[in-house]
Amino acid sequence: MAKLQVAIDLLDIDEAIALATKVAPYIDIIELGTPLIKSEGLAGIRKMKDAFPDKMVLADFKTADAGELEANMAFGAGADYITVLGATGDSTIAGAVKAAKEHGKGVVVDTIGVKDRVKRAKEAIALGAEFVELHAGLDEQAEDGYSIQVLIDEAARAGVAVSIAGGVNLKSITAVKNSGVIVAVAGAAIYGAEDPAKAAQELQALAMA
Repeated sequence: MAKLQVAIDLLDIDEAIALATKVAPYIDIIELGTPLIKSEGLAGIRKMKDAFPDKMVLADFKTADAGELEANMAFGAGADYITVLGATGDSTIAGAVKAAKEHGKGVVVDTIGVKDRVKRAKEAIALGAEFVELHAGLDEQAEDGYSIQVLIDEAARAGVAVSIAGGVNLKSITAVKNSGVIVAVAGAAIYGAEDPAKAAQELQALAMA
């Protein structure tokens, strides 16, 4: 069984909350995507957490430096998780983890752009990350020959707590879950669906099967 995370890459917080309202019964973690964070700032995090106090809210900061400072910013605004780039230095991850422990929150290390995601995942967990996101970004997904199977294989090999983001949909969710992930991250498969609530419900059913 895997938890379901919705990655909301809209640019307007009111539209994001409207979408989250539709899908909230079926998801565990609401992610404010990096474009949404850049568009709405810390106020957007506060609004989302106020709207869904019973849901885990992830702020996709993709922090690359000043880990403790940025983590404190996110947690102070109500986020339950912050993402830190796996491509950054260990000290940045460790700083964010320090802040997370003080707040009783969690750090998710995002492996976008990391060449050896499995190796970095193990290192990040050792540094105190709650879980590691094996992530192929939108640009990588658009490259010729991309397949989510790469991430699925990596998750099965990692042996640590990981999530997968990068093409999770109704066709791939069962294989994603069976790889041993603790969280499956769906973005466009939900927010781009004609009926986001129905899409989230169907994904949740398969993630929990």
